[in-house]
Amino acid sequence: MRVDGHAKIPNNYLSLAVLIMRESGAVNVGGVMAAEGVTKFEIAVSRAMRSALGVGASRFHTGGKAGEVDTVYLGAFRREAINAVGGFDERYTRAQDWELNHRLRKNGGKVFFDPRLQVTYRPRPNLRKLAKQYFQYGRWRRVVSRSHPGTVNLRYLAPPFALVGTLASLLFGLLIHSIFYLPAAIYGLFLLISSIFIAKSAREFILLLAIIPTMHFAWGAGFITSTKALR
Repeated sequence: MRVDGHAKIPNNYLSLAVLIMRESGAVNVGGVMAAEGVTKFEIAVSRAMRSALGVGASRFHTGGKAGEVDTVYLGAFRREAINAVGGFDERYTRAQDWELNHRLRKNGGKVFFDPRLQVTYRPRPNLRKLAKQYFQYGRWRRVVSRSHPGTVNLRYLAPPFALVGTLASLLFGLLIHSIFYLPAAIYGLFLLISSIFIAKSAREFILLLAIIPTMHFAWGAGFITSTKALR
């Protein structure tokens, strides 16, 4: 079983994971990354992390029906299945869970999500640490895509495209014609609407206007700048 530093598992987590593993026949089972903050900033981050508008529609972020998935948060594994694929690749400092789950599935194993498995997650406490976290997510997800070609989907490409598109829009709008500001304006409108839907207070709305683009653009910057030297 994997447990990370920012995670807090409930008392029945292991017994429930074993039950679900037996019921599903999966080699790895996991559930919801239930982000919960303490400070006002952390609470706003947790709302973004549990919204499809903030981090995409992965079930381990937003919840959903039990079923087979590409990856899960943390996870409880069958030892023989991990040994069969060589275990965690210790060269990865991020995305090692996704990379391992890919190899497990490639070897014929099932990775299974069940919303009954709820793990409390404590978000980063400030914007700088949040940006650093998502930058590392992006750069190591790119490493996975180089090691396993064909694993990148549109959800992973959205942040780098949003970053490049917004920067290009602002630059071309400034240098060529104001019509080029349109893509940046569309992203700004998306950000505004997303923050309205996610926020539970005016203060959270203001925080989310900074938190959501930090998550998107830091992830995108990490993905774009990831070098082959990392792998």
